[in-house]
Amino acid sequence: MGKKYVYSFKEGSKEMKSLLGGKGSNLAEMTNIGLPVPPGFTITTEACNRFYDEGQKLWPELLEEIYLNLAEVEKTLGKRFSDQSNPLLVSVRSGAVFSMPGMMDTILNLGLNDDAVKGLISSTGNERFAYDSYRRFIQMFSDIAMGIPKRKFDEVMEKMKEDKGVHLDTELEAEDLKELVRRFKDVYYEDMGTEFPQDPMKQLQLAIEAVFSSWNNPRAVIYRKLHDIPGNLGTAVNVQSMVYGNMGDTSGTGVAFTRNPANGENKIYGEFLMNAQGEDVVAGIRTPKSISELEEVMPEVFEEFRKVTNILESHYRDMQDIEFTIEKGKLFMLQTRTGKRTTQAAINIAVDLVNEGKISKDEAILRIEPNQLNQLLHPAFDTKKLAESEVLAKGLPASPGAASGKIYFHAKDVVEAKGRGEKAILVRQETSPEDIEGMIMAEGILTARGGMTSHAAVVARGMGKCCVAGCSEVRVDELQRTMKSGSITLKEGDYISLDGSIGTVYLGDIPKVEPELSGHFGEFMSWVDEVRRLKVRTNADTPKDSAQAVKFGAEGIGLCRTEHMFFDEARIPAVRRMIVSNSETQRKKALEELLPLQRKDFYEIYKIMEERPVTIRLLDPPLHEFLPSNAKDIEELAKSMGIAAEDLKDTVESLEEVNPMLGHRGCRLAVTYPEIYRMQTRAIIEAALDYKVNDGVEIVPEIMIPLIGDADELTYVKKEVIAEIEDVFRERSDSIEYMIGTMIEVPRAAITADDIAKEAEFFSFGTNDLTQMGFGFSRDDSGKFLNAYVDKGIFAKSPFEVLDQRGIGKMMEIAVDLGRKTRPDIKLGICGEHGGEPSSVEFCHRIGLDYVSCSPYRVPIARLAAAQAVVKERMNLQLDK
Repeated sequence: MGKKYVYSFKEGSKEMKSLLGGKGSNLAEMTNIGLPVPPGFTITTEACNRFYDEGQKLWPELLEEIYLNLAEVEKTLGKRFSDQSNPLLVSVRSGAVFSMPGMMDTILNLGLNDDAVKGLISSTGNERFAYDSYRRFIQMFSDIAMGIPKRKFDEVMEKMKEDKGVHLDTELEAEDLKELVRRFKDVYYEDMGTEFPQDPMKQLQLAIEAVFSSWNNPRAVIYRKLHDIPGNLGTAVNVQSMVYGNMGDTSGTGVAFTRNPANGENKIYGEFLMNAQGEDVVAGIRTPKSISELEEVMPEVFEEFRKVTNILESHYRDMQDIEFTIEKGKLFMLQTRTGKRTTQAAINIAVDLVNEGKISKDEAILRIEPNQLNQLLHPAFDTKKLAESEVLAKGLPASPGAASGKIYFHAKDVVEAKGRGEKAILVRQETSPEDIEGMIMAEGILTARGGMTSHAAVVARGMGKCCVAGCSEVRVDELQRTMKSGSITLKEGDYISLDGSIGTVYLGDIPKVEPELSGHFGEFMSWVDEVRRLKVRTNADTPKDSAQAVKFGAEGIGLCRTEHMFFDEARIPAVRRMIVSNSETQRKKALEELLPLQRKDFYEIYKIMEERPVTIRLLDPPLHEFLPSNAKDIEELAKSMGIAAEDLKDTVESLEEVNPMLGHRGCRLAVTYPEIYRMQTRAIIEAALDYKVNDGVEIVPEIMIPLIGDADELTYVKKEVIAEIEDVFRERSDSIEYMIGTMIEVPRAAITADDIAKEAEFFSFGTNDLTQMGFGFSRDDSGKFLNAYVDKGIFAKSPFEVLDQRGIGKMMEIAVDLGRKTRPDIKLGICGEHGGEPSSVEFCHRIGLDYVSCSPYRVPIARLAAAQAVVKERMNLQLDK
């Protein structure tokens, strides 16, 4: 016997989801636990894959299996295809392994032809219903199976309504629909050159081929990419006998959830219509009634339905989304699946199910997808107002949240607008470190260029600021201060709104609602913290960011980027004087101006973090990033410093580099200008001593030296750092504990980590640069080609978004192993953007890091991902046993 490709609903089960798809496996499961399901069969996902191997045709052996199963359905129901007294009609629906609502095709009422329509009239006594079903089938079949545009039938329908002087389809009478069937057949003939197929077996074959083909239609392909669904899974096809809810006042149809999908309330939630077909519930033609009213209309059916919902939720141990039809007083279940829900509802339902004894805490932890928590952590638009708003453009969802404001094209204009009490959106071609103050003051950020790890994206996520990046549909003219999308041109001061969770730009100012971490969120996260091993820190450079991170459960700071502190308007003159100094004496003088400011920065952060660890990275970016680039700004700076503009211009040009990411930055600055790192070290230690004296709290500062590639670099810079610390201790007649470590972000550092660990007390993996250098990709330019890599299946995801575990991860594993061999108690963490990406967090757990560090608004996400890593590990151990 050959391979089996078709399974009756009686033969399947929910465990066969990968073979029968979600819909098919659940129809089989409901059938086999005794629920009322219209009989049918499922053609497997394996058949779909073979369909493509066969040149998108059904092969003889499969057709034979289909006909045998169809005969069994006919026998069960006592109906036959094309019967003139009691015809069998079927639906042909897709059913992928993962739910893809609306992405693939469905054909209803299949089996109708000129003979069967008479049989439908005979069996229902309803001529109008029969011809309405027939015209729907012709249009649906022609569109989906034969590729005849739906609009051609819509035009005929509109002409018919116009001729009859009616507005709604439902106002057409039986004779009108009979004529419409004739006209629809004419449309088919004109387009195909043949009559509409009357053989129901041929209809079925073409319909199955159409549903298999819809697996690769454009909308399905886009949906799969968006939700990371593999393209090689294929879809199953479900062939199920039709039941009708539009056979009179004892028939109806509806959709219901076993719990409220918006808030998780343990109460049946849904809608129904009497004397209606399934699409009428969602089409808005008639106003559906609340499911609770079904108890008044049909009390016996409602009681049966209530029992069924209890059975299904207890059986699947999760909230279910159910489709049902009532045909002449008899209840039929057409679908059950795990119900989509808001994040708040997901958490409330998971906690309630634990408290009801239906699932364990470990299962509850796995029920919430970590990135879902974004919904709870950022402001959201009012859903009603959002639906009324005009979409202007789509970009990348770089940083979640909702923001509205007047558009400004320069950072200083945003700052000024903020000073006037305005809400502003910073719109740029792309941002640079010079824009930091405007970014801080802006409600949100929109860039025409850049990717998910661009400067705008990284900084915005760090601040919990809404950002849409890489919005290539928008043309930004910073000089003219305009942005254009299609035919719409906006000027400075016009309002737009950004949804950073989905990357959409809207016209106008849309009202927002603040998120509330209410319900069972606290209880759920306490279970998460009980389970996880990895600590979760934050990347934070300001007291505000630090406080936000602590509120979200951060256990320390894993990366404090000191360069962001230098861009403050009051400090930038001193920073620039330090850079253009011609002597060490001049440079030290400028650094003396910065010292008290940096000391105050660290002191304020320490106060927020209390005894939690704080890792401070010494200055990393190239010095030229702090200098002005256009002639006007250079002249203004030269004038303020009392030097010639030409001399300053020469200095700026001398500092420019062909490849600044691999140039004079990080520890290399300390080799040439050790006084810069000495000033920062002094500020770090003096602030810690002040905190000890003033507040009675002894913090252990972690001083991180960036971009080390050779152990001797670290030896040299560490010596300078320790010398400055000893000077402070002598001057203060006091001391504290401290740690000195490094970022592992240069590939050579990873493979010589045993040497580097002789000097470093901790490693923090800077996976942004490690990925950049490991692949040889420029992060800022990679957006030009990485999309093509993903589209063509070379990469599943950009390695700047999701850690490349096979390559970059292997370097991390080497560094962990070598580092611990030299220094068994070395502290190991990650502070790159990957530190808040769930699969990367799981990898960090597996290789034995001590902590991950991420932007404040990703802290809860990292906490949950770290807990899930432990639960998955436990489950695998149990499976192995």
